[in-house]
Amino acid sequence: MALNEWFAKGMSPGTYMEQMTKHKENLHYIYERFSVTDDERLTTLKQKNDRVIVLTEDWCGDAMLNVPILFHIAEQANMDVSLLLRDSNLELMDQYLTNGKSRSIPIFIFIDQDGNEVTTWGPRAPEMQAKVEELFKALPAKDDPDYEQKWKETIATMTEMLRDDENNWHTVYESIINTLERAEKMPS
Repeated sequence: MALNEWFAKGMSPGTYMEQMTKHKENLHYIYERFSVTDDERLTTLKQKNDRVIVLTEDWCGDAMLNVPILFHIAEQANMDVSLLLRDSNLELMDQYLTNGKSRSIPIFIFIDQDGNEVTTWGPRAPEMQAKVEELFKALPAKDDPDYEQKWKETIATMTEMLRDDENNWHTVYESIINTLERAEKMPS
């Protein structure tokens, strides 16, 4: 299936947020508190008329952080957004594996009006990847009797870090914008 067809198949941001059952409040929390300041880079994006396909799931903590940031970028750049649930769209997901093997989300697939891929972003900003790796380093081995409890504690800590630290929001914003800027400078 062509990317334009995948785009047509997806949900609007409003529909996606309405159907959420997990992390809904956290996503709304970030969406309501994050704002995009005057950023000239968005003017260039607005002129391009690109669109974005988002592969996501509401249970994903990274999506909880990254998707509302993308929504703000898209609103400022007049960029249409179409969201697809990863687990229902594995044919597309498997074309965008992280490190060639992992179905990590969210993945943002930016396309032009003809449906050509412009660039991709996800599942995490590099700086966020380093923070998450640091958190997970402290976990005991999976066969450790405390593993399950420590895993739950680590996920709770990570969720709080992603939701509450506004510096992380700006890190994600800059990472997405920088990716789009690099794509802009690449020859067609």
